[in-house]
Amino acid sequence: MQLRQYQQQAVDAVYKYLRRYDDNPCVVIPTAGGKTPILATIVKDAIQQWDGRVMILSHVKELLEQAVDKIHTVYPECDIGIYSTGLKRWDTDNKCIVAGIQSAYRNTDGFGKFDLIIVDEAHLIPEKGDGMYRNFLQRMKDHNPELRVIGLTATPYRLTSGPICAPDNILNKICFEVGVKELLQQGFLCPLRSKASRQEIDASGLHVRAGEFIESEVDKLMNTGDLVAQACSEIISYARERKAVIIFCCSIDHAQNVLAHIRKHDSTAEAVFGDTLPSFRAEILERFKAGKIKFLVNVGVLTTGFDAPNIDCVVLLRPTASPGLYYQMVGRGFRLHPDKKDCLVLDFGGNIERHGPVDSIQVEPKADREEPLGKTCPKCREVVPTAAMLCHVCGHSFIKEKAESEEREIGHDAAPAKVAILSGEITDTEYAVQSVRYSVHEKRNAEPGAPRTMKIEYRINMLQSFSEWICPEHGGYVKQKFIRWWRKHAPGCDLPHDAQDAVWLATEGALEWPTHITVRTVSGEKYPKIIGYRYPEKQQDLPNLDEIPF
Repeated sequence: MQLRQYQQQAVDAVYKYLRRYDDNPCVVIPTAGGKTPILATIVKDAIQQWDGRVMILSHVKELLEQAVDKIHTVYPECDIGIYSTGLKRWDTDNKCIVAGIQSAYRNTDGFGKFDLIIVDEAHLIPEKGDGMYRNFLQRMKDHNPELRVIGLTATPYRLTSGPICAPDNILNKICFEVGVKELLQQGFLCPLRSKASRQEIDASGLHVRAGEFIESEVDKLMNTGDLVAQACSEIISYARERKAVIIFCCSIDHAQNVLAHIRKHDSTAEAVFGDTLPSFRAEILERFKAGKIKFLVNVGVLTTGFDAPNIDCVVLLRPTASPGLYYQMVGRGFRLHPDKKDCLVLDFGGNIERHGPVDSIQVEPKADREEPLGKTCPKCREVVPTAAMLCHVCGHSFIKEKAESEEREIGHDAAPAKVAILSGEITDTEYAVQSVRYSVHEKRNAEPGAPRTMKIEYRINMLQSFSEWICPEHGGYVKQKFIRWWRKHAPGCDLPHDAQDAVWLATEGALEWPTHITVRTVSGEKYPKIIGYRYPEKQQDLPNLDEIPF
C-alpha cells in the first residue's frame, strides 16, 4: 500500500521524534485524512525492523475492526490479536494486540511487555485524574520502563478542555500536523457548505460544566414541540437532494421526538443510542452505509469511529461548547464518495458562529468577543461571512431598513469574516455606486512630514460604503502602484504632486466615477477588497491594481 505524501511525512516525523526525545509524540490528521494507514505502517516497521511488540488502544469497537483490516492490508502476515469484550476476543500473546481500553483496563497484568502503544483518538485521554487510559498506560510502563506512547487524533484538544499535549501529560508534543484546508486543496477531503436554522436559538443562558453545556439545560432549550417540528421541516426541505443525513441530538428523548417527526416523511429513518443492542446497531449502520436509510438520528455515539463516506448532510441539532465535539460531528462529512460533490452542514445550535470555521477552530474563544463570527442569510439560511453585504447564494441584501420590522444591521466597517464552515471561502459581489468622496488621509500618530494618502470612499447606500487608499507621497513599490492606478483611472491627466493635489484633481473631474465596483470578501480575513470597476461606457471590468502584475 502506497502512502500519500503527508502520511509518509507523518511516519518519518514520528521516527525522528522517537530518536531525538524521550517523551511521547502525537500526530494530528484531519478526520477522513487517513490515520489508520499511518498506524499500520508504524506497526509493520516496529515488528519487522525492530522486533518490537505493539498494542493499539481505542475506545470504539468499529475502530478496532478498522485497525485490524488496515494492518492486514499493509502487513498481511502480521501476528495480530484482538482484546475486546464487545468483539468476544481476548487474545493476549500476539506481537500486535488491538484492544479496547474498557476491556484492557481490567487486565493490566495479563498482556506482558509492550515496546510501543499507539492510542487512536488520543483526545480521549483524560487530562488529570485516575482515568482508564492514564492508569493503564502507567501499569504498562511498570512492565517496561522504556515503553513509548504515540497518539493519533484529528483534534489535538480534548472535547471538554484544552490541548492534549503538554510536558506533564501522557502525550507531550505534536510531531506532525496537516490541516483540513491543505487536504481539501489536495482533493483528499470532501468540501463542506453550511446553513443555519431559521429560528434563532439563544444559548446565552446555558451553563457550562466540565467544558460542555449542561445536558438538561440543552434539552430544555432544544426539545420543545414547536422547535423540533420546525427543525425537522427544515431538515427535510434542505436534505431533499441529499442521500445520507446524520442528525446529532442532545438527549435520547430529543432524538426520539426528532425521529418521530422525520418518520412522517421517511419511514426508513432510524436512531441509535448508547444502549442500542450491538447487533441491532450494526444492522442499522450497515443499512445506512448501503443507502437503505436516508436519515440516521443519534445522541453522541457516532461522533468518532463511525466511517460512512456516503454522508452528504450533517445536522447539528444541538449547541455544544466543545470545539472538539463540534469538529468531530462536522467531520463525519469529510470523507469522499463518488456520489457526492459536497457535504451540507445544517447548524441549529449556533455552533459555526460559536467556534468559527472547522479548519481554524478557536479552542479557547475570546471572552471579550463582541461580535459573532458570522451571520445567517434570512432568505435562504446560508451562513455567510460577517462582512458580506450580499448572500452569494440567493443575492439577499443585508441592508438595514429602519422602517421595516425585520431590521438587519450591516456596517461599513469590515469585521473579521470567519463565519463560513471553511475559512478562505471567497465571495465576489458587484455593487452599484451612488456617490464617491475623496479626502486626504493622515495616519494616526504619524510623525510630522510622514507621507499622506488619498482616501476614496464609494458610497453604496445610506448605510454602506467601501474605501480604498492611494499613495502619491510614498516611494518605491507603493509609488509605482499608485502611478499605475492613476494612469488607469485618470488617462491623460498629469500625476498629482501629493495627496492634496490628488484630491483636488479628483474633485475637478480627473477621476471618472465608476457605476459599479466589485468587492471581494474572504472568510477569515479582516477587510474586504475592491477588485474591479465598471464605468458608464465600458462593459468590461477594470481590475484593481493588485490584480495586475508590473
